Amino acid sequence: MAAGTVAVADVVVPRIFTPYTQKLTEEKSRIAQSGALVRSAVADGHLAGGGITFDLPAWNDLDNDADNVSTDAAGLAAPNKIGSHQQVAVRLSRNQHWRAFDLAQALAGSDPLAAIATRVATYWARRVQAVVVATMNGVFKDNGVNDSNDYTVEIVGASFVDGVTNFSAEAYIDAASTMGDSTDDLALLLVHSTVYARMQKNNLIDFIPDARGETQIATFLGAQVVIDDGMPSGTGVTRADGSTAGAAGMFESWLFGPGAMQWGVGTPRVATEVDRVPLEGDGGGQELLSSRVEWILHPDGHSYTGTAASGGPSNAETANNLDVATSWNRVWPERKQVKIARLITRES
Repeated sequence: MAAGTVAVADVVVPRIFTPYTQKLTEEKSRIAQSGALVRSAVADGHLAGGGITFDLPAWNDLDNDADNVSTDAAGLAAPNKIGSHQQVAVRLSRNQHWRAFDLAQALAGSDPLAAIATRVATYWARRVQAVVVATMNGVFKDNGVNDSNDYTVEIVGASFVDGVTNFSAEAYIDAASTMGDSTDDLALLLVHSTVYARMQKNNLIDFIPDARGETQIATFLGAQVVIDDGMPSGTGVTRADGSTAGAAGMFESWLFGPGAMQWGVGTPRVATEVDRVPLEGDGGGQELLSSRVEWILHPDGHSYTGTAASGGPSNAETANNLDVATSWNRVWPERKQVKIARLITRES
């Protein structure tokens, strides 16, 4: 390695680097910051032990049975009971590796540790959002196939019609109204930048300052707007029936409530590792930075029903992975308990 060049091994101390990167990952993920993902101590605890899937038991609400009228006659009222349900979450063991020589060149003249950590954290933040997209794709597909697509409103029509098939306040309200009288539980709107541009053109966006008054937060009808071009579009859209692919010009927008997904973070046995390969580069040497994560990203109210590989499912649209209907099942008895909804529009 050239004289004076910073090597990754010189600056990465794994026991410091790993938690620093984990913290930055949460800060850099707009979905995580929005509150849609809520860090779960229970999920963290599951990842600290063994296993690929984990049971998440919970009590149902009390049934809305008719109350009894009190009398002075002899006789006992028949007591009711409380029901329960069980969600199943799945471990996601992921890893990535980078060549240190390229990184070291990029770091010359700056703070190496901060630069490396920022790059790794930004990468993992993007991958968090990719997991969310793949998971929600699978959930919406299951909902279309097995639950009468009661999460979704689509207004795509046979072709684009300005003011009819594109994003509007009316369409948003229709999607939110799939929650019935719990529409106020939806406080976050995830959109593709194309949809966001449409909202801006139609003057639908309001901006409010954050708590410190440092930045302006985009909002729409009280919901925070998060822009992410990882949102499904075109043929990546799955129509309301859960099986038909979308077409060019179609976009999905998602409505979330706080805590719509539980997020668990574990620590792999060797989360960060730096390895030197002296014979690479015709003997010039090479260093590899390895980063590993353990996650649970679980959509509340659902169970993972696939058969996961030893490292957990991938994001793929194949059997047992996240982006497929057969990997998910809604277990909460009421649609209104699930704080998600979806709007499919055609913008061009």
